Amino acid sequence: MPRSSHTRASRRQFLAQAAAAGISLPFFVRTLRSAPPSEAVRHASFGAAGMAAADHQAIAGHPSVKLRCVVDVDAERGEKVKDRFPDVIVYRDWRQMLDKEAKNLDSVNVGTPDHMHAPMAMSALQRGLAVYCQKPLTHDVFESRRLAEVAREKKLVSQMGIQVHSNNEYRMAVRLVQDGAIGLVKDVHTWSNKKWGDPTPRPETADTPPASLNWDLWLGVCAERPFIGGGYYHPGNWRKRLDFGTGTFGDMGCHIYDPVFKALALTAPLSVRSEGQKPNEYNWANNAVVHYVFPGTKFTAGKTVAVTWYDGDQRPPSDIVSQIGRAELPGQGSIFLGEKGIMVLPHVAMPILLPEEKFKDYARPTLEPVNHWHQFVEAVRGNGQTSANFDYAGPLTESILLGGVASRFPQTTLEWDAAKLRFTNVAEANQYLRRTYRQGWAVAGLSDV
Repeated sequence: MPRSSHTRASRRQFLAQAAAAGISLPFFVRTLRSAPPSEAVRHASFGAAGMAAADHQAIAGHPSVKLRCVVDVDAERGEKVKDRFPDVIVYRDWRQMLDKEAKNLDSVNVGTPDHMHAPMAMSALQRGLAVYCQKPLTHDVFESRRLAEVAREKKLVSQMGIQVHSNNEYRMAVRLVQDGAIGLVKDVHTWSNKKWGDPTPRPETADTPPASLNWDLWLGVCAERPFIGGGYYHPGNWRKRLDFGTGTFGDMGCHIYDPVFKALALTAPLSVRSEGQKPNEYNWANNAVVHYVFPGTKFTAGKTVAVTWYDGDQRPPSDIVSQIGRAELPGQGSIFLGEKGIMVLPHVAMPILLPEEKFKDYARPTLEPVNHWHQFVEAVRGNGQTSANFDYAGPLTESILLGGVASRFPQTTLEWDAAKLRFTNVAEANQYLRRTYRQGWAVAGLSDV
């Protein structure tokens, strides 16, 4: 269905507003229950604040979307959604929401702590709903594999919330590499200055949760434990905790590895090795260095290609940094070393081709803006496809999560068999690919496989 000039103008206006608000703006499948182009898309949000709010507000900014309901384990957060969407129905228990509302919905977004992404997304897929899920797609490798398989089997629209995938900055980087601007790529170095780790022991306290928070629902599929106040878990520091988050790499890796995966057409890694600190009993570590070896592709210089991750205070070695001729690296980004040049890709800014004198007259392609959220809505309506569906996002997330597993076995090269979903040389590592959900929280498609 052709889009009107009003729709195009609205999209441009939305992009400008999103940029001003600091919101970062990637294969395609159709859903069995896609809303016809003439009808509204009835949407629900798993989560009422944080990234869930950013996502459901962006999705509901599409003129064909009606936000029907939201669910949040924190009642105060849930009720605040009514300030913007007065008619929205608010739930505390996501299972209850799906049981009551699935027949009234076409799509959902999942924006909760990482440990609940897979249970919620899978439960929605099992009911035939299109799913937009924040990164990382899941907490565990097995969960990512299963979400991709089920979305594909059911032919459902899906999209992972790696919004920058649709930004012109990352799309330009992909085009430059695939157009051969820097030649075949020899290796890549990626990093983030975030520190979603905690080397300290877990406090041995048992505090009373806030009156608005249902702690049992917040724990979800994870084992019971006492609530710890002072922001130890809720609302944001769960990212540092092994059971609930995926550390700095899980938080930012799906963003920063995305243009590397896309530009080089990477598949599953052959091996992964951590040179950083090991997590303690409860928390992820900071200052990771994780080495991957991937099979080579038509965009790489050899039969294999190395991609290395650094976070916290760690950065690429001086002999790499010296090649770009700049005194300071951006806080987050990537360096692509090619046979004909170098590309520095900050997170988030336009790629820089080096040496500058060589590329000063290089003609870059013109790219039209893409709204990552509205692309999802249009796919649900039967118009086009998404570019970060679970067939793309699943393998990307699997690779990122393997880095977390490797951090538990420092100074050890783990050899990966993607087809069999297992490490072949360190059997002990395979226990971290999948968790057992606590009793009473079984999820069809995950717990029964």
